[in-house]
Amino acid sequence: MEYWEILRQREYGFIETNEHLGRHVMLLGLAGSYSYGTNIRTSDIDIRGIALNQKSDLIGLTQFEQYVDEDTDTVIYGFNKVVGLLLSCNPNTIELLGLKPEHYLYLSDIGRLLLDNRRLFLSKRAIQSFGGYADAQLRRLQNALARDTFPQTEKERHIFNSVRNAMHDFNHRYGRFENGTLELYIDKAVNPELETEIFVNASMTHYPLRDYCGMWNTMANVIRDYEKVGKRNKKKDDLHLNKHAMHLIRLFMMALDILEKGEINTYREKEHGLLMDIRFGKYRKEDGAFHESFYEMLSDFEKKLHYAAEHTDLPEEPDMAKVQELVMAINERVVRDEI
Repeated sequence: MEYWEILRQREYGFIETNEHLGRHVMLLGLAGSYSYGTNIRTSDIDIRGIALNQKSDLIGLTQFEQYVDEDTDTVIYGFNKVVGLLLSCNPNTIELLGLKPEHYLYLSDIGRLLLDNRRLFLSKRAIQSFGGYADAQLRRLQNALARDTFPQTEKERHIFNSVRNAMHDFNHRYGRFENGTLELYIDKAVNPELETEIFVNASMTHYPLRDYCGMWNTMANVIRDYEKVGKRNKKKDDLHLNKHAMHLIRLFMMALDILEKGEINTYREKEHGLLMDIRFGKYRKEDGAFHESFYEMLSDFEKKLHYAAEHTDLPEEPDMAKVQELVMAINERVVRDEI
């Protein structure tokens, strides 16, 4: 079966019948392991796509950002929303512009126009976006390993470091923290079940509520990972851990292609063997820890990314005038009913 024939299956009927999709769909493609070439027998087929905003979204009162079908794991973004994600070099969306030709299940002439202009969205923003995703993936690996192998005191220190790193990401993301102070530290536990625990001293005035909620949600998610001790299916979680490690390395590979070559290469043909070795656990020890060779590889990719970031020919920011010209040309076709 050709991949595009997937869309003929009854469960994908919503693509034709949903008011936001149908003739407005400009691009549909494989996502996840199939798009990377790292799929295995049990891999699910995920589909991602882009749909033009309707005329009423552009000059009327309606809005459309994305459509999600959980039964088929399909996400279709509205064009205007996806442009913002592409401009930030968001890894989960930029990869849609670099699929193998046969992995596009549907591509309209407007979708082809977007692919032809994919380089417009590449800039040094990729350094932060891919680096941030890789950092989150690495922290997830470290957290899972720490749950299994660290004594409680060491776990608490590891949580502290993870939260501190998350705070660094938060400060970078929101760009300011001048309206107060926030101090995290470890001390003798108040909780009788713990030896040590993390404490916080906080003082804030006139601080935006959304920023406040985002900050605390970030830290809560880190701590919540550790509350799963003793509740995990080790075999299943080990498979997930290997998959996280594989995606960590894959993110570096994609980032290097973008920074060094100005190319978006989602399918990793040349590195397929290495990625599958990681996925199948060949870099894990008997006790579950990763071999030193994996961390050496990771360190090598980090150095390459740092070098590429310093020497890339990509601009600091996308050429917003050219991007706007493209977006206006595409949206004008919608307004004129020329789709």
